[in-house]
Amino acid sequence: MQSINRFLYGPTPEEKVRAWQAKLRAESRQLDREMRQLDMATNKARTTVKQLASKGDIKSARILAREVVRSNKQKERLSVSKARLGSIGNQLTQQMAMMKVTGALQKSTEIMKLSSALVKLPQISQAMREVSMEMTKAGIMEEMLDDALELDDDEELEEEADAEVDKVLFELTDGKLGVVGSVGTELPSLQDKLEEEETERTMEQYRQQLNGLLSG
Repeated sequence: MQSINRFLYGPTPEEKVRAWQAKLRAESRQLDREMRQLDMATNKARTTVKQLASKGDIKSARILAREVVRSNKQKERLSVSKARLGSIGNQLTQQMAMMKVTGALQKSTEIMKLSSALVKLPQISQAMREVSMEMTKAGIMEEMLDDALELDDDEELEEEADAEVDKVLFELTDGKLGVVGSVGTELPSLQDKLEEEETERTMEQYRQQLNGLLSG
């Protein structure tokens, strides 16, 4: 009888909620992988910044430090998004409990607010669009406006001000770089042209790797 009802009427509300929660957990694991990859690329870039600083290549160190700043912002954004996925999952668990009393899924402004934020994250945008549409059909959410679904360039991932880059340089080079208007006398002179070219190739490799992760 249950299989006949499923064929005629589709999944039950409980089955729908479990399916949504499974999708949310899958997307959360995807964000974990993204953050691990970002950590590895950022750690390599940090090491290169220190090497550039030790050679006195301030310009290259500053350029790569800017990428480190951007990757830190991106990791923060991914971490917040993972927390939002968990919050939606918890809200759905509460919906399951309430459904035993009310007999139906209830509209949730909190789930809608969290979903609206998550569809803007490129890494999980498509999956969240699909889940949001399903929850809208089930009556949990109202249909989101088109402008809420558009992917925006997050201003937090734009190039940071020199002051913040200086702070990162100061941290990575134990205070040798990053002091406004000062390089420090402990830094050696620039290396010869061939070594500079090799350094630039290494730096560009890390920049491309980080940019690939940041662009999602």
